[in-house]
Amino acid sequence: MPLVSVVMPVYNSAATLGAAVRSVLSQTHSDVELLVTDDKSSDGSLDLLMEFARQDERVKPESAPEQGGAGRARNLAIERARGDYVAFLDSDDMWLPQKTERQIEFAAAGDAPLTFTSYYKMDADYDGESTDFIPNGRVVRAREHVDYRAMLVRDYIGALTAMYDRKVLGTRLMPEMRKRQDYALWLSIMRDGADARGLTEPLAVYRAHQAGSLSSNKLSLVQYNWELYRQHEGLSVPRATRGLAGAVWQSLRNSRI
Repeated sequence: MPLVSVVMPVYNSAATLGAAVRSVLSQTHSDVELLVTDDKSSDGSLDLLMEFARQDERVKPESAPEQGGAGRARNLAIERARGDYVAFLDSDDMWLPQKTERQIEFAAAGDAPLTFTSYYKMDADYDGESTDFIPNGRVVRAREHVDYRAMLVRDYIGALTAMYDRKVLGTRLMPEMRKRQDYALWLSIMRDGADARGLTEPLAVYRAHQAGSLSSNKLSLVQYNWELYRQHEGLSVPRATRGLAGAVWQSLRNSRI
């Protein structure tokens, strides 16, 4: 069976971390390694991870040498990956049990080195497990096919659902930006000629952030998207403006789900 390397950055996530980790360990495709980088948490997240590691050798935590943000934490985990595939999950989200199995089948059938899926949204105070989750009507639908040009207008890929084939693409790291480093990675892969394929089945659960948090403030992403378009992708001002408008529209649309 192909090995899937699951990349998870952690920072002060003790309240939700357990459910996220268990959602990986309960996958029907059990050949996974969970590569977790703790970014100098102060709430006991690392202690919790070490306990998981003692109970299950698939959990492989490490502490970042210094606090460097989510992008750096993810890259430290990616650099340790041994898997055929690299997948991503944040410490406050969850995968449904068949996510890995279904996505591997989908990637192999479509000869797709970069895949993603639809996903559900749940409230921030949800305290259940992935195995208890009851499907709801709050679904962010995956587009079936996305190329580089389409992605410049809008980020169609939910990071908690993304998976790339390391045998085909090699080990791909994220640009170490404060925000939008996942979007930058998808763009870099697609700029090199690999389109993305979306599985319309919802296979993950995204935790909606509390109102007033940085992540819930849609306008906070404007600066980071602009820097991504202009500095990393080298877009002209008109093309960057078009992409920015698409990003804001998508963020507002998804927030209503």
